[in-house]
Amino acid sequence: MPEHTQEFGKFGARGIKGHEAVARRLDDLAGGIATPVTARRGLMARLRYLTRSEHARAAAREAGLTVTDRTLKAWLEGRRGPSRKNLERVDAAYRTVRRKNVARHLLGRLNARGGTRVELHPLNQSQVPRPHQRVLEFRTLNIRQWDRIVAAWAQGDEGALDAAWVDQIVDLGSQWGQYEYVSNVGFAA
Repeated sequence: MPEHTQEFGKFGARGIKGHEAVARRLDDLAGGIATPVTARRGLMARLRYLTRSEHARAAAREAGLTVTDRTLKAWLEGRRGPSRKNLERVDAAYRTVRRKNVARHLLGRLNARGGTRVELHPLNQSQVPRPHQRVLEFRTLNIRQWDRIVAAWAQGDEGALDAAWVDQIVDLGSQWGQYEYVSNVGFAA
């Protein structure tokens, strides 16, 4: 069985870790506010999402948004605006709370009907000199149990997400190491 890639990109290959591509796809499936937090509309939408109930406020505090209620009220009324650092905190808290809120729903959809078919698009070797290129093909894989992957994604635990992803791609057999880095991972729920 191959080991993890040690010197990715040494000969010019381009791609991202498979678990990062999975996290991006799960974020896309989770949906959310498309307007950036730097725009007033995006900020207000995120703040309303994070303050609509006491449960939402507690989740926002747990996710790292530790401003006072007075400051939140001033932001919502438009009397003051958050600093750049607080904008980043609002956005990070929103993503964390949104992930936790939709994780159970996504998990049900991904595990339904025996799992979900995943498409693995190989890494980009266009910059790799010809003698160092490998033959990599588009692969599909059916993942039946998404529990560990979705739980790690919802918690924002990148190490656990990587471990859960590798546990799934070892089903590719001896070729799984070729798909540790990919250009894209595609699936629907």
